[in-house]
Amino acid sequence: MTAFGRAIAEARPRVVAALAARLRDLDQAEDAFAEAAAAALAAWPNQAPRDPGAWLWRAALRKALDARRRAAVRARLVPDAPEPPPTPEEALMAADEPIPDERLRLIFVCCHPALALDARAALTLKVVCGLSAERLARAFLVPEPTMLQRITRAKTKIAAAGVPFEVPSPAAWPERIEAVLATLEIAYAQAYEDAALAGDTAGFAAEVLRLSGLLAELLPDDPEVLALAALVRFAEARRPARLDDSGAMVPPHEQDVGLWRRDLIAAGVRLMDRAAGLGRSGPRQVLAAIHGAHLTRAETGATPWRDIAALYDVLLALRPTPVTAVNRAVAIGEAFGPDQGLAALAQVGPERLQAWLPYHAARAGLFAAAGEAVEARAALDAALALRPPPAERLYLERRRRSLG
Repeated sequence: MTAFGRAIAEARPRVVAALAARLRDLDQAEDAFAEAAAAALAAWPNQAPRDPGAWLWRAALRKALDARRRAAVRARLVPDAPEPPPTPEEALMAADEPIPDERLRLIFVCCHPALALDARAALTLKVVCGLSAERLARAFLVPEPTMLQRITRAKTKIAAAGVPFEVPSPAAWPERIEAVLATLEIAYAQAYEDAALAGDTAGFAAEVLRLSGLLAELLPDDPEVLALAALVRFAEARRPARLDDSGAMVPPHEQDVGLWRRDLIAAGVRLMDRAAGLGRSGPRQVLAAIHGAHLTRAETGATPWRDIAALYDVLLALRPTPVTAVNRAVAIGEAFGPDQGLAALAQVGPERLQAWLPYHAARAGLFAAAGEAVEARAALDAALALRPPPAERLYLERRRRSLG
């Protein structure tokens, strides 16, 4: 991504938030920002302005107002131009804001309880992170037309209900926090899928690391908030060991533990201790415990697969999703043998998983361990057909060659 592209991406959350609050229309806010971004690329041939966000805000607002006038919208629906036009910082970073971060504020704004949980998370990921409908469909394991319909219905419901684009007060956070956590978890998963951070979601890893820490400070008595912050730290602690010298992905149980970041591990342990002290358990605490169990190999020299399989049993009861079931099958295969792992995987309906690369990789690993080379090769071919990121592609190709 170019420097101009990064400046536009960094400005997107606060500018879209300011536009949505001003226009009361998410579609118009996104369209206006897209037009302003296109104009910016033409207007900044050599150097971006001192404040790209302010430039984009003013340009986008002008384009939105012009579009409304061209469409002959009634005068009462056309907001007056600001005098003088406030910068995004002035509009969104007031000293009395309860959420001291523009991206996290926009996430809370979009996670309105008037929408279903999945719709809130999907809409937020599209507006805040700019994820395409195709990528969102893969993340939620649904067809792309279904995802497009879900987002369209969410925007229509927001418009029909007159939902205000305002930052909720702390009293309203509990009814939004699950959607906020789901949004951050899915955003991080998009970056985690790419070990080399070579794609357009590379920035999500550091951003969710930062935002999850901020959220833990804002809500220190919510164990699921603390657990999300912990599991992101546990996962990011392994980041330096996720690539080998050739640039191929290295799975957790094969990584050089000497490269793991002990500072992030320690921070995650502290967060988990705080969560445990609150006496309430949830799926993210179990998921964080699974990540933590992988990290114990640094002390014991072995991955505790039986413990991990048992944790996945608990997680499947709390979060009975195909993703959980596939990961559980892998752990069972490592703990009790590939035949049992394949039996567990066979219980997962494959219909929603054909476009999910880890499903095919899991099948390949279990078939290979069971000595079923033909089936393993077919599963790897299916995984490679899904165009994995560079590091994952190198890893899968190496496994494919090893099978002959």
